[in-house]
Amino acid sequence: MKNIVVLVSGSGTNLQRIIDTIEAGEIQNAKVALVVADRECYGLERAKKHHIDTVLIPRGKNFSSELAKIIPENTDLIVLAGFLSILKSEFCENWTGKIINIHPALLPKFGGKGMWGMNVHHAVIEAGEKESGATVHFVTPGIDEGEAILQKSFEVTPEDTPETLAGKVHQIEYEIFPIAINKVLGN
Repeated sequence: MKNIVVLVSGSGTNLQRIIDTIEAGEIQNAKVALVVADRECYGLERAKKHHIDTVLIPRGKNFSSELAKIIPENTDLIVLAGFLSILKSEFCENWTGKIINIHPALLPKFGGKGMWGMNVHHAVIEAGEKESGATVHFVTPGIDEGEAILQKSFEVTPEDTPETLAGKVHQIEYEIFPIAINKVLGN
């Protein structure tokens, strides 16, 4: 059984998708062993409803060092699912190839500091992009610079707004996140 640690900052919809796909057998031979949040959020409640251990580490300069102390040694994968804190370089380097993130754009476009959530969708519309989508990528010390594992795109229409893009991107995230997790775990 492979152990997954999920980091969250918000409502935990991608966490829920991971839990659901594990329970449905779509992600095989794996379990969410721990959910860590950097603030009080509904993602912690989702984990508790499924009897998954949770830890809250308040956001701040010591977050990565505190996180390093509690990540079980037998962790096979660390998944950032709507996680908004930046992990320190040393933490990323210690877990090279074992940390993945989902990003609401087609990296390398619309990545980096400040490019999260609705900020991304506003930027896509303002830039007049013809397509958008989501990327699952490895986490490295550079923000959103890790190698892409999986991307999926869709056409941006003239009628699209940041809100409609967000809805479309979420659907793609729910689709590709479990596939990428299986790929990284070797399933």
